[in-house]
Order: sequence, then C-alpha cells, then structure tokens
Amino acid sequence: MGTPCHYALFELQPAFDIDPEMLSSRYRELARKVHPDRFADAGETEQRHAIERSANLNEAYQTLKSPSRRARYLLTLQGREMPLEATVQDSAFLMQQMQWREELEELQDDANIASFKARLKAAQQDLNDSFARIWREESQREQAERLVRRMQFLDKLSQEVRQLEERLDD
Repeated sequence: MGTPCHYALFELQPAFDIDPEMLSSRYRELARKVHPDRFADAGETEQRHAIERSANLNEAYQTLKSPSRRARYLLTLQGREMPLEATVQDSAFLMQQMQWREELEELQDDANIASFKARLKAAQQDLNDSFARIWREESQREQAERLVRRMQFLDKLSQEVRQLEERLDD
C-alpha cells in the first residue's frame, strides 16, 4: 500500500489555494486519531502502523502548510519532479537574489531587520499569488517551476533572517 496523496489525507482537492485554518483543524482532528499513544496497548505491528500513519500525517501537513512546498508537491503530482536545489536559469531573479543577500549581510539592528522581513513577506505573497494564478492554466508549467524555485529561495532567506535575529538576541 503506497502513501496516500497528502490532499486525500485531509479530504482536499489538489489545489494551491487552500484554507489554512481548515487544514490546521483537520490536522489536529486526524493527529488525535492516529497518535501512537492511542495504540500503546496494541500489538507491535499495530503500534508500528500508528507511528507510520502519524509520520505520514505530519509530513503531509508540513508540505501543505508551506506555500512553496505545496506548490512543489502539486508539480510532483503532475509528474514534474523538481530537484530540491534547482539552479535558477532566471537571470533577473539571480540579480534579485544577490541584492537580497547583500542586504541580509548588512542587517545589524531590529528596525532594519523588521523592514527587510516586511519586504521579504510581500515578495513571498506576490510569488504565492502569481503561482495561484498560473497554476490554473495548464500551459504554464515551466513558469510554475520557475516560481517554485523563487519561493524556495525566499523561504531559505527567511530562515536566515530568523537565524540572524536569534544571533542578535543572544
């Protein structure tokens, strides 16, 4: 038996636009049902299945919760496997990446970091909106892949900003 589709686990249709509140509440509901503690008195096989179901549920939730991971997963469902660290053959975005990186290196105080994070969040929202728009058009798959690569980069950048904040807080 293969792993069920992430969307099927949550009784959702594969789509980019999903209701995050509904996803979270469905996740909590399912997590309670499959939690390994509920099978503490069960046999070893049943306990192992509970752990697997719980792990699959967590993986599905983490994937669908993140716009970039969700977008990438949708491409995978269509048989378009994307390498995780795809090179960006997108010169305009490469220039943008270099600019973001330079700015990140120069961030020193909370005010600058807050402004950088706000711009980063706006850029992420723009990409999410663009992906949602083109996802509905079958002919736009290469554009969709390019957007996913951009989304993945901004996710990584956000993570680096959080790490910088933690270092500055220490």
